[in-house]
Amino acid sequence: MDYTQPWYHGSPSELTTLRAGSTITQQRDLARIFSHKPMIVSFEDDGRIRHNGAQPGYLYVIDEVVAPEDVEAHPRTTMGPGDEWLTHRELRVRLLGMVEPQPEELLTEAELEDLRQRIAARRPDVQ
Repeated sequence: MDYTQPWYHGSPSELTTLRAGSTITQQRDLARIFSHKPMIVSFEDDGRIRHNGAQPGYLYVIDEVVAPEDVEAHPRTTMGPGDEWLTHRELRVRLLGMVEPQPEELLTEAELEDLRQRIAARRPDVQ
C-alpha cells in the first residue's frame, strides 16, 4: 500500500471533514460510485465497475496526510484487498466536484435480478 497516493471519499452530502469510521479508497472511480449510494456494486471481468446508484453525489480527496495508523482495511468488505479502508480519526476533505451517475455504469433490472439470484444461490440466508 502506498499511503502517499491520494485517498478519496464519495458521499451524497456536502462535507468538510470525515468522521472516524468512514470509508476511503485510493480508487477514485470507486469513491465516485459510492457517492451515488448504490445497494449493489459489481466488479466486471473487464475491470469495469457497475452499480445501481442513481442519485448525484460529491467526490472528495482527503486533504491531509494519511498514515498507516490512520486507517485499516475494511474487515467486512466484499471488494478486493486494499479497495476499501476505514478511518481511525477525523480527516479533512476537499471537494473535487459534484458527480452524476454515468449511464454506461448502471446495471439494468435484468442484470440486477441475475446478480441477486447468483448471490442467493451462494448464500441461501440472503434474499
